[in-house]
Amino acid sequence: MRKPCWTWSVLTLVALLLPAHAFQRPRPPAAYLGFDRNDYPGDANLPALRASFAFTGYWLNHPPGERANSWHGKRATVERAGFGFLLLFNGRAYAELKAAANPGPSDGAAAVRAAVAEGFPRGSVIFLDQEEGGRMLPEQKRYVFAWANAVRQAGFRPGVYCSGIPVAEPDGTVLSTASDLHDSPQGRQLVFWVANDACPPSPGCGFPRKVPPPETSGASFAEVWQLAQSPVRRQFAAACRQTYNADGNCYPLAVPAGLKLHLDVNSARQPDPSHARQVPDRP
Repeated sequence: MRKPCWTWSVLTLVALLLPAHAFQRPRPPAAYLGFDRNDYPGDANLPALRASFAFTGYWLNHPPGERANSWHGKRATVERAGFGFLLLFNGRAYAELKAAANPGPSDGAAAVRAAVAEGFPRGSVIFLDQEEGGRMLPEQKRYVFAWANAVRQAGFRPGVYCSGIPVAEPDGTVLSTASDLHDSPQGRQLVFWVANDACPPSPGCGFPRKVPPPETSGASFAEVWQLAQSPVRRQFAAACRQTYNADGNCYPLAVPAGLKLHLDVNSARQPDPSHARQVPDRP
């Protein structure tokens, strides 16, 4: 028996009246939220953290001031929980770089060994943690670029975590560690994770659905932006102090406050900024 032709007419009319976006896949967000902290947050807290964050920092060696690395051996667990990664290697402070020998090549090799041992694929971005701000001294730049060269030669991509907060120098020049490195001859070969918790541009400790993209950090070349730190640094974030907890820390929404799971907040254009997952990226 023939089907009534009006059925197809109605369906055609409905299709014509619907807006074009009704047939399109939802657009991915402009940026994704992530977190980082020195101590591993614990297996049990990963699902609650995943409710707010797409990616997490992951230390490859001892974080600053720590005697151990509690992230060691947790790659598979973190990836199964749905997180992307920011691979971090704790670098040297200036006081350690005054000797004639440059430890950049050996530290770069150590970062690669740690990444391979943890099961991260070659091609992943490893960020060298540089905590000291302002213009970098020649010894610091030699260290950073020698480290980066060793990482690149081993098949990984070198990145750097550094301050993006502008600092005025005695001669009136204003620059940040990030811009100083980026404007160096070898700087364009680095992936930049920029820290700028000054309000503005930072919105403070928050977990907005519309995530501010990294370039709004003030560094147009940034691929990752650390926009809030725990504890709050009042000299920079006084204007958004009220967004932090009363004790000065930034806590995630879905984790019980009593756990005191303080963290730093980041934004990135990718849900896996280090491209370190062993499965394709997903939001």
